[in-house]
Amino acid sequence: MTERLAPTPSQTVGPFYGYALPFPDGGEIAPAGHPDTITLHGRVYDGEGRPVPDALVELWQADPDGSLAGAAGSMRRDAVNGGFLGRNGVDFTGFGRIATDADGHWAARTLPPGGPAAPYISVCVHARGLLHHLFTRVYFPEHTEANAADPLLASLDPARRETLVATAGSRPGTYRFDIRLQGEGETVFLEFR
Repeated sequence: MTERLAPTPSQTVGPFYGYALPFPDGGEIAPAGHPDTITLHGRVYDGEGRPVPDALVELWQADPDGSLAGAAGSMRRDAVNGGFLGRNGVDFTGFGRIATDADGHWAARTLPPGGPAAPYISVCVHARGLLHHLFTRVYFPEHTEANAADPLLASLDPARRETLVATAGSRPGTYRFDIRLQGEGETVFLEFR
């Protein structure tokens, strides 16, 4: 007779990840000096509306032509001492990892995503108290028609849909996307199976 063991329960995430996961310039996704650069920024808030000072926000996206191939090299290491060399400053990797600051703020400098449908950036949030990281998306307000045809956005009631659309800033090429983990205005999170 074979005895079956019960699975081990999940453990909460960090803020233990602060040691190895964030890397310098993790939000500098666009190649240096690229003329089409946009800035995406926001805050991560907990269920009581307080900023989360030790969250980690990961971004994945298509390049402006819609390709998901991305170049390797988001985090290059020195082969001799293992230290961080930085991005090469030329290739677009489509990936960023940003730690929030003491006010829960995060920011990324990237290129606008492209594609045949509504352009979006995929987001993964790690934060204390979460048993599992959370997935969501950032859509852009100027793509009204494409957003209206997007199957995910179309499946949500208008108030919930708004939590996935960034707000255009006062300066061209700047967008704000706040992430609310719970409570009023909670961001729509996705479940992948």
